[in-house]
Amino acid sequence: MRAIMLPASWRACAWIVLLAGATLASAPLAAPSASVFLEDLTSPELAQRIAGGATTILVPIGGTEQNGAHMTLGKHNVRARRLAERIARELGNALVAPVIAYVPEGALTPPTGHMRHPGTITVPADAYRKVLESAARSFKLAGFRDIVFLGDHGDYQRDDQAVAAALDREWAASPVRVHALGAYYRGASTAFAESLRKQGYALHEIGTHAGLADTSLMLAVDPSQVRTERLHDKPAPGVTGDPARASAALGQAAVDAIVAQSAAAIRAATVR
Repeated sequence: MRAIMLPASWRACAWIVLLAGATLASAPLAAPSASVFLEDLTSPELAQRIAGGATTILVPIGGTEQNGAHMTLGKHNVRARRLAERIARELGNALVAPVIAYVPEGALTPPTGHMRHPGTITVPADAYRKVLESAARSFKLAGFRDIVFLGDHGDYQRDDQAVAAALDREWAASPVRVHALGAYYRGASTAFAESLRKQGYALHEIGTHAGLADTSLMLAVDPSQVRTERLHDKPAPGVTGDPARASAALGQAAVDAIVAQSAAAIRAATVR
């Protein structure tokens, strides 16, 4: 059988292809993602991170609700995710779960609370508790030891506490614990409001929903969620407070305090 001789240039190309293939085959696997978000990891990467000591999972809980004419419906979801990321990086041994965006927001028939305004989404309290419980059981199965609920909204704080308490009773013989972190919510609400009051701002201006405090926090976390050209409008129905003098500078001080206080509370709660 007659041998077929390839041109020298073809033989050179073949060697290059073979060498490239050998190099790729022997190259080490890519390092796991540096992201702290569970959603950004593959399943083996997550297992590796947990085995390496990342045994705390932060569960940011938001809500989809009206925030007047100047702030988006997803305020709580954006804020909870961004703050959870900062807290996780501050802790160094924590990851962040997907945001829970469907929460109790009031009745449907007749509509109450925020449900009187377009865009708000509500679920029954028992359904919400089941979601939290199932998520926590999933995290336990994955190998996490501390499951931390970071509730960015006031209406479901008792639900968070009830689910955490029930699971802790059930899992008393195991090393896994569930924490409804009150320090996180207090930092974003009462503590921030008190700080603003001491700076000379009036309570009717600070408000409790989409007012000075709430809007300043959002400007610090993600200004794209605020329609700054509407800040000086007459507060829309559903807004409690006056956002006219809101600023990222006011909000940033609160962000830093929330992160520091939440991280400290988690460290204290997770000491074995």
